[in-house]
Amino acid sequence: QVQLVESGGGLVQPGGSLRLSCAASGTIAGINTMGWYRQAPGKQREFVASAQKGATDRITYDDSVLGRFTISRDNAKNTVYLQMNSLKPEDTAVYYCNVHQWYGDYHYWGQGTQVTVSS
Repeated sequence: QVQLVESGGGLVQPGGSLRLSCAASGTIAGINTMGWYRQAPGKQREFVASAQKGATDRITYDDSVLGRFTISRDNAKNTVYLQMNSLKPEDTAVYYCNVHQWYGDYHYWGQGTQVTVSS
């Protein structure tokens, strides 16, 4: 089983930057995706970005963050990062780390970290 802990959230001005980190404990086996979702008050949780590791590697972004956010993963440290630049007020949400293990179709979730973008 996998346990995920997020960090790096906070308050930032529009146009500013934050870097989120998610450290995973346990073994992430086989083809898998580490990524980020977010949930704003009164809204459903939505996909932000993901990085797949397996026979092929693939990075995917939601259109709302494309060109502004960068996802990366350090497999030696079992950690995934989300560099967020040019932040907008609509980016305000709780950001959740996610691991999707394809074998068995298992999902693991962190507790979330708050990101607030305001003047």
